[in-house]
Amino acid sequence: MIAPSFILVRPQMGENIGAAARAMLNFGLERMRIVDPRDGWPNPKAVAMASGAGRLLDHAGLFGTVQEAIADCDYVFATTARGRELVKPVVTPERAMEMARAMAAEGKRVGVLFGPERAGLENEDVALANAIVTVPVNPDFPSLNLAQCALLLGYEWRRQSEVFAPEVMQLARTEFAARVDVEKLGDHFEERLDAAGFFFPADKAEGMKLNLRNMWARLGLTKAEVQTFHGMLRQIAFKLKHQRD
Repeated sequence: MIAPSFILVRPQMGENIGAAARAMLNFGLERMRIVDPRDGWPNPKAVAMASGAGRLLDHAGLFGTVQEAIADCDYVFATTARGRELVKPVVTPERAMEMARAMAAEGKRVGVLFGPERAGLENEDVALANAIVTVPVNPDFPSLNLAQCALLLGYEWRRQSEVFAPEVMQLARTEFAARVDVEKLGDHFEERLDAAGFFFPADKAEGMKLNLRNMWARLGLTKAEVQTFHGMLRQIAFKLKHQRD
């Protein structure tokens, strides 16, 4: 079984990275990835805080972007306490880790995004995920620090049994498209839509593209579906070209 990768996006304090590593190892999770840490890497403050969990930091993957960090993931959760205008499934940590265990049992790779301490994940980060994980905290004080959030998800992962609901097992057997293939599909659609003048007016183009990227990630496309979309776009482009000729 491939345990989830906990992906720390633009973490700001080495101490929080080290504390997150300790929380992960408490519950048997050792796959940490770090995206663009503010104070560089390696970080001596992270090592000091990690204590006996230092080996997680020694083997942590370092990435420049979220896209690179999740490229090999079949399914991605984004942790956030804030309401979003992006339309995605919203699940509790319990449900998220139930889904993650079912998919991991089938050999699939799951990633969990954790945002920077100051403001959390940006919409551009959340748009790349399949689903959102939200903790049912006090609405008057919803902020959790990085290590606390990692601890909650790690605890739920550890305590989950091997018994899954039928719909979760069905999800696990799905042959999802790799994240990089979904990104390439998004590129293909943007290319064709841009050529057709879809992104108009220009000042709204970036928001339109973000909404499309969010849609592709939310759909949880299979490999076959991605290939079907590529084929549709190529056929449309072929027909239009021959009509012009």
